[in-house]
Amino acid sequence: MIRIALAAALLAAPAYASETKEQSCKYQGQVMAAVQQARLDRVKQEEVEQTILDSEPEWPAAYSKAIPQLTSHVYAMKRRDLKSTDLGALFEQQCLQNWDQIQAMQKQLKSN
Repeated sequence: MIRIALAAALLAAPAYASETKEQSCKYQGQVMAAVQQARLDRVKQEEVEQTILDSEPEWPAAYSKAIPQLTSHVYAMKRRDLKSTDLGALFEQQCLQNWDQIQAMQKQLKSN
């Protein structure tokens, strides 16, 4: 399930040429962590994106495009499961592990 959300996030927020995979994955992890925290804080699902944007996150604006996809994923999970899992760290780790595969998917999508 995380891989599906990861692919959605990477496709929604492509890395800038000047960013390393570590930077990009860090930002993606931060976005996921923000969505998870909104869920734990009982923010209504339809208000998550605006709530996060209003907090003036430190990641580049392009990464915010992944918020709706990640929100759908996180809000489908039980809150009790979210309390014991650091989705931001897990997401960052998955991103780093699957970086080459997802970059290849992005290139293929751009060429179509």
